[in-house]
Amino acid sequence: MTPTAFHVYVGCRTSRERNARGEGLNLYRMDAATGEWTHQQLLPGFENPSFLAFARTRPILYAVHGDREEVSAFRIEEATGRLSHLNTAATGGRNPVHLVPTPDDRFLVVANHLTSTVALLRLDPGTGAVGKIADLATMPGEPGPHRTQQALAKPHQVEPDPAGRFILVPDKGTDRSVTLRVDADAARLEIVATLTQREGSGPRHIAFTPDARFAYVLNELASSLLACRYDAARGTLDPFQLLPSLPDDFTGHSHAAEVAVSADGRFLYASNRGHDSIGVFAIDGASGRLEPLQWVPSGGITPRFFAIDPTGRFLFAANEESDDIVTFRVDAATGRLAPTGQVIPTGSPVCILFRAIA
Repeated sequence: MTPTAFHVYVGCRTSRERNARGEGLNLYRMDAATGEWTHQQLLPGFENPSFLAFARTRPILYAVHGDREEVSAFRIEEATGRLSHLNTAATGGRNPVHLVPTPDDRFLVVANHLTSTVALLRLDPGTGAVGKIADLATMPGEPGPHRTQQALAKPHQVEPDPAGRFILVPDKGTDRSVTLRVDADAARLEIVATLTQREGSGPRHIAFTPDARFAYVLNELASSLLACRYDAARGTLDPFQLLPSLPDDFTGHSHAAEVAVSADGRFLYASNRGHDSIGVFAIDGASGRLEPLQWVPSGGITPRFFAIDPTGRFLFAANEESDDIVTFRVDAATGRLAPTGQVIPTGSPVCILFRAIA
């Protein structure tokens, strides 16, 4: 049965150092047919609860605390979706920026952006609380040429492939994308492959097609997309196309931020901070090549993140510096975006997650 409504969780930045205006974790209820949001809860008191992830087998939400050294677990009340704090634990590094539980919910994998490591944290088998650090994997490679953004290795995402066998780690600091495997029995992270990209690219995030044949690396510093064939057996990336995430008539300053592939694998979306847009690209089903279709203004300033809702009808752009989330309707046939007129005010939004209401 198709859900008629979703609980929507929004992470944000709160700190003065980030010039942030967020107040904490926000919960909304979304009507699946109209895309309209209704605010349900603000959970204050946590610094920079930025990127979020759900546990796989229990009602738990995890949040990294950007610019700090911790991650928190929150219980989800099934009936209302409301959050309550479960615990907070150290990540073993500075500025955790992304996280994902392993498929069996035994571990949490976290990217420590400013200390060049990926952490493997134990999860309590009963409660889902975050436990002690099991392993820290240091990212390989030499820093790239950018004097300020590439002073050291900077893992920016820990993205599982569709089969859940490997975790891909775009590293903005070394211009590499690294493939990890979790050895659950040994409680260790293993580096199994690396892809070295063009100098100064600054790999930030990666997205897969649902069939795992192709993967797309979004490069923050170069504002570009690297299309790759993906070997699901070995976890390796084989590049075959590089193209800008920006239109060719834009000559200003911009950094790419988020990338996602539609559930049917036909379209790719990428956000640009500076150009303040969402780019829409068609994916050729046979070759995996990308073709630009549209750049639509994000409706605000600095779209650090966006999310496509589980129905595929709507895309929500989180504009960090204009303190709003702007709603777009997705044309199922063409992939193109059109603003609906709905703008959700919220301070410094940087992540959006959806959970179906039973």
